[in-house]
Amino acid sequence: MQLEALLNYPRALPAMPRAVTDLLGEMNKEDPSPKRVADLISRDPALTTRVLRLSNSAFFRVSRKIGSAEEAVSLLGMTHVRSLVMAAALGSGFKSVPGIDLKQFWRYSLRVADISRSLAGLLRQNEGNAFTAGLIHGVGILIMHIAMPDEMVPLDMRTPPLDLQRAASETSAFGYCYAEVGAGMTEKWQFPQDMVSALRHQIAPFEGEAYDALGGVLHLASWRARAEELQLDDNGLASTFPDMVGLTLGLDLGSVLGKDPEEWSFSQALGAFMD
Repeated sequence: MQLEALLNYPRALPAMPRAVTDLLGEMNKEDPSPKRVADLISRDPALTTRVLRLSNSAFFRVSRKIGSAEEAVSLLGMTHVRSLVMAAALGSGFKSVPGIDLKQFWRYSLRVADISRSLAGLLRQNEGNAFTAGLIHGVGILIMHIAMPDEMVPLDMRTPPLDLQRAASETSAFGYCYAEVGAGMTEKWQFPQDMVSALRHQIAPFEGEAYDALGGVLHLASWRARAEELQLDDNGLASTFPDMVGLTLGLDLGSVLGKDPEEWSFSQALGAFMD
């Protein structure tokens, strides 16, 4: 299936809930209203439940339990609330995907989000945007499995979805990979252009005319999270580390490993995706 056909496949993209559409519209304004954002979240009970579950997870290390949308906006800020809203929308949008272990996929995605946020802080990038981009960086994999499940079976057998060579295998088979699919999806959902660009360039953030620092963060974070899934030892980590991306960002292997999540399982946050 061609990329354009895939992005226009009716059942490939989950429908964006009205509450989320309204929220993105408000949060994309130059001066969004915290009160209106909290009100819009509160109007959707399911969305509120998921947002609060993520707000109170270990990710945000809040000093007290967050009990309402208003408290979430006040304590976490707009950029993190955007992340929570998108996480809640994606968790409810992808209920079953052929050939994908969704628990593993979201656990991996949460790891990438956490590492991306930590690396962004080290590089003085926007941590909230990095967290959101990390969380959704691999959504193209889900879309590809929904739109063309039969074509994905032999590819999954050769190169599992979280293999380090997955993007190269997809490009060889289809002429594009999950990065372009995810970028196309976020463009349709009217995400900020810098996030769309990061998703598009995450596989090769500094090749050709591209120079995408957030894409570089995603590249390193996804490498680290995949290496953990594959249980690579020290030699495996050293031999697969993306040296050129790290060098361009000024990060070596030790710097990236030093930003590992404190907790790898994220069991509490997973509930927002799996219920």
